[in-house]
Amino acid sequence: MTDSDFSPTRAIVTASDSGIGAATAIALAEAGMDVGVTWHSDEEGAQRTAVAVRARGRNAVVARFDATEFDEVPRVIDGLADSLGGVDVFVNNAGASEPRLLLDTSVQQWRETMALNIDGAFIGMQTAARRMVDAGSGGRLIAVTSVHAHQPRVGLGPYIAAKHALSGLIKTMAIELAEHDITANAVAPGEIATAASGRTSEDADRTHRPGVPLGRPGKAEEIAAVIAFLASPASSYVTGADWAVDGGMLQMGPLAGSHIADDSWRTA
Repeated sequence: MTDSDFSPTRAIVTASDSGIGAATAIALAEAGMDVGVTWHSDEEGAQRTAVAVRARGRNAVVARFDATEFDEVPRVIDGLADSLGGVDVFVNNAGASEPRLLLDTSVQQWRETMALNIDGAFIGMQTAARRMVDAGSGGRLIAVTSVHAHQPRVGLGPYIAAKHALSGLIKTMAIELAEHDITANAVAPGEIATAASGRTSEDADRTHRPGVPLGRPGKAEEIAAVIAFLASPASSYVTGADWAVDGGMLQMGPLAGSHIADDSWRTA
């Protein structure tokens, strides 16, 4: 297969009811793809995303998706793929964290975080990959991780462990699925202004972040643009990569460390 043989027209984006997921669904629609939109608790948000996809001349199919309901994950993904006529691009965006110090984390809380951020991600990507292999037309698997898949942060131990695992899973999928012309890549956002943090993309331009080289939080659309590239034929020779989209945040390690003025970072 050559890179010109891959022409994606069908994508599934989990947790695309708002934020990065919604921006990604819209970006993929603008790139000419029909989109499977999923929601967990915000059906209204998912319907807004679907309207935006359709406004760009593409089909949108909406389904509720809970990554922790392991028996249901394949059914939902397969159902969306059936409605779309297949799946060429699968974006695993579902995930969440709850700040808590490790000494205060119960085994149950640990397992719940792992179930959402890595177990469900594995099942969803495996389901999509199996369909891609059966179709024989190649594909794109993209996982949204975090800068914390590269560097830790106080109070997010289970989440960070899960994102490290997800990054490793993507790298393994990249080498195992390459013979099927399926690429697998991760996108690791830094601080992004989304509804989940009570901010909008417009707020990003008004927020100063001295510790970030570009000086501000990112926008959901900026993450979506990178995902759209990785989903496109133009990314045909990119696989197993883990792209930090963080305004340069990760480059600040020693510099930021030497300039921290107090111990407030030690609390979640």
